[in-house]
Amino acid sequence: MKHILIVLTTAVILSACGSTNVNDEAAKRKQLQQYKQDLHTLEQQIQTLETELKSTEKDEVIKIKVTELSTQKFEHFIEVTGKVEAEQDIDVSPESAGVIKEVLVVEGDWVNKGDLMAKLNTEMLESTLEEMEVQLDLANTNYERQKNLWSQNIGSEMQYLQAKNSKESLEKRIKSLKAQMAMSEVTAPISGIVDIVYQKKGHIGSPQVPFAKVINTSRIKIYGDISESYVTKINKGDKVNVRFPALNQDVNAKINQIGTSIDANNRTFRVRINLNNSDKSIKPNLVSILTIRDYINEEAIVVPSLYIKEDFNGDYTYIVEKEGSKTVAKKVYLTPGVTNNNMTEVVDGLAAGMIVVSQGYNQISDGTSVQIN
Repeated sequence: MKHILIVLTTAVILSACGSTNVNDEAAKRKQLQQYKQDLHTLEQQIQTLETELKSTEKDEVIKIKVTELSTQKFEHFIEVTGKVEAEQDIDVSPESAGVIKEVLVVEGDWVNKGDLMAKLNTEMLESTLEEMEVQLDLANTNYERQKNLWSQNIGSEMQYLQAKNSKESLEKRIKSLKAQMAMSEVTAPISGIVDIVYQKKGHIGSPQVPFAKVINTSRIKIYGDISESYVTKINKGDKVNVRFPALNQDVNAKINQIGTSIDANNRTFRVRINLNNSDKSIKPNLVSILTIRDYINEEAIVVPSLYIKEDFNGDYTYIVEKEGSKTVAKKVYLTPGVTNNNMTEVVDGLAAGMIVVSQGYNQISDGTSVQIN
């Protein structure tokens, strides 16, 4: 390098001197020929030095970390929000209309099936019943008298039949009145807790107006609406994880029922899960998350989703291979499959035993020399 600088300095000095001392054309041509010769010599020396420097340079090596691929079990799950309902949730109403005379329960009470919850006013029915019972006593007496006479061939058959008909008619009317009086009593249709009492004493009760709500939460049902795109992947009996965030509780269950139709409004089908709730900790309308597996591959090639990059030719990642004495990164195009929890199944392009770059993939390109840490 020092030699090159000396030659360049000499050339500049000669140029300066020549510009002042050379006066005729022949001398100038001779001087020009000398400069060209000096330039050719410099170019050869520069080329020689570059060749020497290049031969001593080392390839830049990028330090990376790698992972060896192997087959493994891969699963994909979907999550939907579930709607929690009690298996038994009933609005109780009187079977007949009338003024509520007495309320025998309060909210929070436990009732057994058949327990009396309220009574309607039945004063008019009771008065009518007493009157008919008196009439029935008279009708029974008259019937027995006509029956005895007829057995002795005394009187007419018509009198006997009229007495019998009168007695039986009153008996049926009394039976009907008693049935009406029984309908005025509001009884619990199931065993459970009185959750809400809608009406009070003095209100008008009727079959169209609920008197109270009775709920039994010892068994619950959970409904989930799933996109129709999964209709061939979800089956009755599939396992489900039910999570209740408010309770910090997870329950393993299975699908008990799958809907037979698609909702035209949101393009979903319904699944149902039944759960025992003996401690009654799960409340109706509690927020629940249903996690359902829709895909499984026992021998899948799986890589973290971050490993997969994309360019104009498609999805790719980097693997490591030996090229002579060097270790280099190689770009490999692949076909990704399903992704779950930031892990992606690779259905084509990678195989078990390949070494993929797990750290440093943003600093390399196809053919980069690498060093494995």
